[in-house]
Amino acid sequence: MLELLELYWTYVKISFVSFGGMSMVPLLQQEMLSHGWMTEAEVGDIVAIAEMTPGPLSLNCASFVGMRIAGIRGSLFANLGVMTPSLTVAFLAVIFLQKFQKSKTLSRAMYGVRPAALGMIIATILTLSRENYFISGSVYFPTVIIGVIALVLLMVAKLNIPLTILVSAAMGILITR
Repeated sequence: MLELLELYWTYVKISFVSFGGMSMVPLLQQEMLSHGWMTEAEVGDIVAIAEMTPGPLSLNCASFVGMRIAGIRGSLFANLGVMTPSLTVAFLAVIFLQKFQKSKTLSRAMYGVRPAALGMIIATILTLSRENYFISGSVYFPTVIIGVIALVLLMVAKLNIPLTILVSAAMGILITR
């Protein structure tokens, strides 16, 4: 049981100080080596496998490391460790928002945050559009057509997202042959 708690606490620390993705790898490596749970090569293998599998790197690493160290219970404890900081912050945010829901200051702050969030989404759309729809400064029509068809499938036909992705992937395969 002590090893499970140690695994949990290790992942709480990793999750609290890393910002997701590859930023957690140096601390992950340090923790695995200091506990004697893995070698450098094994940490590299775990990170490579976690990168190749669907889902967040932190949860994938926690699953693989926990499983290797203590089986399914180890995987569960490591994943709980990864999620504890995020869940704690989200829980505190909910309490804060509920407590100050009628606050004019919070209302004014949200008045500024909502359009900023939309602006960030639009900036991402523009960046992705530039990278996907333009090649060497000119419009690449096959990707524009796939994008328009995907938009129609989602908005008009109400097709679900995974199926739309599969249809788009198939179109990409057919168009680039």
